[in-house]
Amino acid sequence: MRALWALLFCAATPVAAQTAFLEFPLDCELGTTCFIEDYVDSDAREKEARDFSCGLNTRDGHKGTDIALLDFAGIETGVDVLAAAKGRVLRTRDEIADTGKGSAPANNACGNAVLIEHENGYRSLYCHLKLGSVQVAPDAMVNAGQVLGQVGLSGNTTHPHLHFQLYKTDKPVDPFRPEQSGSCDERQPENTLWLDPPEYYATILRFAGFSNAVPSFQDMVSAKALLDTSAPDQPLVLYVEAGLSQHGDILEFRAEGPAGEIFDHSVLMKSPKKSVRRAFGRRAPAGGWPEGEYTGHVTLTRKGTIIAHRFAHVRVAK
Repeated sequence: MRALWALLFCAATPVAAQTAFLEFPLDCELGTTCFIEDYVDSDAREKEARDFSCGLNTRDGHKGTDIALLDFAGIETGVDVLAAAKGRVLRTRDEIADTGKGSAPANNACGNAVLIEHENGYRSLYCHLKLGSVQVAPDAMVNAGQVLGQVGLSGNTTHPHLHFQLYKTDKPVDPFRPEQSGSCDERQPENTLWLDPPEYYATILRFAGFSNAVPSFQDMVSAKALLDTSAPDQPLVLYVEAGLSQHGDILEFRAEGPAGEIFDHSVLMKSPKKSVRRAFGRRAPAGGWPEGEYTGHVTLTRKGTIIAHRFAHVRVAK
């Protein structure tokens, strides 16, 4: 049964024009409490990745749409995952712990999940649900907007998000550009499968992480600067590359640890270049940082709307 849940890695193929039928599958407010983190990879070449608009908001081989929460608090309070359309539940899984370690084997990569078959031949898959939250059973009929479960940390993930994946005849389909799945186009698509298409932002945040000093760009890209652990007496510096940001955007660096917030710093982007590197940090306090887990948040906001966000993690230990 586990093999049935392994993510498909076949190339996406064009499909005939279809009428929009998808509602947003997460009970959150885009740009305020959540944002679209990654889209379907429309570039079939290995080690290359482009989203449906030829942007960089995707990962190589990514076959779904990732909708991410902005903090881990939503795991505790509960953020509902919703059926994107009417259909019949084919399979569910609700047995995987919410470890958030990002190292699940391929057959468990989706984590706790729901798979729905729709009347028009499409199937939708909802991944990384919270253990014990699944509210539907196989063969049940569901309506659009019905609660399926809640966002969790099961499967191959390190942060709270819903991986939403669409299929037709077992081939992945990009709901933002279904007629040209497997290719990209810088123009906005004329036809999508969304009833209310979410706004797309080309801007991207990359290479976010913690270091002990402001790193060089080469060390950011190679991950040489990225720390898994840090000594209590060392500075903690949060860094990122911001691509295609605009004049007036606000870039925020925030970090917290066992004793609470350690910094919250905002930068007003003034006529930024196509790619800019920014960092912010603090020296260790007297006596050193408390041992434990530290989380960094890098957020890009445009006219009050959150358009990009990245988590970073480091453990402080002697």
